[in-house]
Amino acid sequence: MPEIQYEDFAKLDIRIGTVVAAELVPDTDKLIKCSVDFGEDIGQRTIVSGIAQWKKPEELVGRQFPYIVNLAPRILRGIESQGMLLAAGDENGVALIAPEREVPRGTKLH
Repeated sequence: MPEIQYEDFAKLDIRIGTVVAAELVPDTDKLIKCSVDFGEDIGQRTIVSGIAQWKKPEELVGRQFPYIVNLAPRILRGIESQGMLLAAGDENGVALIAPEREVPRGTKLH
């Protein structure tokens, strides 16, 4: 595994966001489009994640997860995704990562 310098890691802006809405992306079996609230500083963003094989949209609404918010936007099936969900994956699928207690939206991970 290649090493990176601390300065490279420090470039990532990882924040906690609260999912306010989620839906399957039409004509796909992997993508879920979420509206994620990051609080006043960042606002609400659309983030598309390839987790529909393991999670249902309704399981996400109201929950908090970590997202990379300074990733360049990417178009997925015609939808601009403005960040990336961080999750763990293994042979059993995806495990979502969540704070142990509710924290303010937009809280930065260190």
